[in-house]
Amino acid sequence: MPDSNFLADIRIVTTAQNVPGPLAVSRLHEAGARVTKIEPPSGDPLRQLAPAWYDELHEGVVVEQLDLKNDTDRTRAMTLVGDADLLITSQRPSRLVRLGLDPDSMRARFPRVRLLRLLGSTDAPELPGHDLTYQAHAGIVGDEMPRTLVADVVGSERTYGAALGLLMQPAGATMDVGLLESLEPLVAPLRHHLTSRGGPLGGGAAQYRIYAAKTGRVAVAALEPHFETALYHELQLPPRSDLTARMRERTADEWEAWARERDLPLAAVSDAAAF
Repeated sequence: MPDSNFLADIRIVTTAQNVPGPLAVSRLHEAGARVTKIEPPSGDPLRQLAPAWYDELHEGVVVEQLDLKNDTDRTRAMTLVGDADLLITSQRPSRLVRLGLDPDSMRARFPRVRLLRLLGSTDAPELPGHDLTYQAHAGIVGDEMPRTLVADVVGSERTYGAALGLLMQPAGATMDVGLLESLEPLVAPLRHHLTSRGGPLGGGAAQYRIYAAKTGRVAVAALEPHFETALYHELQLPPRSDLTARMRERTADEWEAWARERDLPLAAVSDAAAF
């Protein structure tokens, strides 16, 4: 069994707020790291937006609310940073300079502490933004609001991986993660016309599409030839023919049960209202 506390000797200080930083830090804490988070007196905005999720992400994390404009609080913050193996930030570079937590200041004052900067974009780090604007820049947002926080969640995974990599680097090393750049793997299927509208996985293939059922909707994903062959054989339809009429014969749950009995990749689409 792998060691679930492989970061037990690591001390992390974070000033990263909202979703990507806390989500990554939560995983680092689960791996055994001792984490202290420095928040402003007003707290992390996530606590107001989603208090239950905030509590989940900060379970086991020591939170200290410090006013870094106050000399006493600033001294306390610097003491915490100086004792850390890794500092994770999400403030813009100009703000880090004012706080004395930019790479140059860190190397001069805390040469042993590694620095991981979570930025909106590594190419334009001073540009303000959030998940919605990063998705807009990447071209993956449509006419409706996104169903979930894509850049924040993918960026948190990048941050987690970067933290593990940075901890293997010499003391004082610095690394940057950009939320916008983290979306590149999600943009690639569109750029290569795989999931673009009408593409093979974008509705252009009858055997890989979402259909309306008698009630609800079903996602059909008979991508591999053996699944495709089996699907159309069981439905007694010509290969790659449209399934619109047939899918309306049963409810989404009935189709899912039918598919499970036949080992076919078909699932009822979860109701968005359930969340």
